[in-house]
Amino acid sequence: MAVLSELRYPTTRLAKVLSGLLALILFAIVSVAAISGYLLYQILKPPRTPASLDLNTMMGHPTTFTFTLADGTQREGWFFPGLRGAPTVILSHGYTSQRADVLTLVTALQEHDYNAFVFDFLGHGATAGVTTLGYRETGELRSALQGLATRDDVDPKHFGMWGVDMGAYATLEVASSDPRVSAFVVDSAYDDPPDLLEVQVRRSGLTVIPYVSRFCGFAFEMLNYQYRKEPPVSTHLIATRGIPKLFVQSDDQPALASDTARIFTKTPEPKQMVNNRLSYRDMSDDDRRTYENQVVTFFLQNMPATAQH
Repeated sequence: MAVLSELRYPTTRLAKVLSGLLALILFAIVSVAAISGYLLYQILKPPRTPASLDLNTMMGHPTTFTFTLADGTQREGWFFPGLRGAPTVILSHGYTSQRADVLTLVTALQEHDYNAFVFDFLGHGATAGVTTLGYRETGELRSALQGLATRDDVDPKHFGMWGVDMGAYATLEVASSDPRVSAFVVDSAYDDPPDLLEVQVRRSGLTVIPYVSRFCGFAFEMLNYQYRKEPPVSTHLIATRGIPKLFVQSDDQPALASDTARIFTKTPEPKQMVNNRLSYRDMSDDDRRTYENQVVTFFLQNMPATAQH
């Protein structure tokens, strides 16, 4: 009790030094926690700039398609019709992106008779909310596939998928558990949502402050506590044996490129890997056309756009 009293009301030089040191440590912890909390908020709620496009004037004659999520809420997407009864390719945009950013790839697929579908993930584009960097987004993608399978103008048993970073994680998760996925492409994939969080924290430049990464990681885990037992996606990719898959690395995303390579080595055949200089969103028009030709060719070879009989 005497020690506590001395710290509360210091009378000796040593006690004053200790109390000052404790106050400084407490201030540092609170400061780091505040900085980490603000950074995490910025990462999980990135700025949204929803694309205002008129479907009536868009090429490809898209229509609005609404599907139901696991919690009973509705989500809207754009369905681009190809050959009636042909497979559908679901395109999943990446972190801080939106469905409008992948429309040129949609066009390339539609020109080869595929149906194509795009929608905005939680916290992106036209969808408000806070992203979970892949956890809830996986459920959204699974619900989209389930909804599309009920249409009478698509092949309900054969779907293709394409996704980049966050969309790639969701694609891997769904492809590992749904036999209707017949072929898929993942660009800049990662094994676990905290992996993408770490990439974004490092990109902020605030890792020079001690423990910012740990604070952000801990807070992210607490926010997504319900997913604490979710294993890394690579642990169940054995279920994709026999499904054709294309992995894409981007030189300007070295951390994700390394993750993609590690996941690729753990993935069963058949599989392919290609490397690009730039990530999809930063490509020039010529580079993007080359990339899209690679994706379309992959699907043509492994999931032909033929009508269901």
